[in-house]
Amino acid sequence: MADIGAELGWLEQWYQAQCDGDWEHEWGVRIETLDNPGWTVRIDLEETALSGRPCLRTDVQRSDSDWVMAKVSDDVFEASCGPLNLGEVLRLFRDWATSVSNEP
Repeated sequence: MADIGAELGWLEQWYQAQCDGDWEHEWGVRIETLDNPGWTVRIDLEETALSGRPCLRTDVQRSDSDWVMAKVSDDVFEASCGPLNLGEVLRLFRDWATSVSNEP
């Protein structure tokens, strides 16, 4: 299980770095709940250094409540996960965003 505090802190810094007076009016980060239960995460990549960067699709199903699905589509990092997997999703985004390679 990823440390949600550390991952959320990193995401806050990433978000702040994108805010340039324009980006935050058009794009952003959304974290919402699902009725499964679970979470959805949408992170806009348009006009960031991550725009156009390929990402492998992640699909992990450990149990009905322990699962993660993530992908990049149309310049948006999109993920859904179980109720205790939000930190794992944020870690996936962080690891992908900070990796050196732009190859899938």
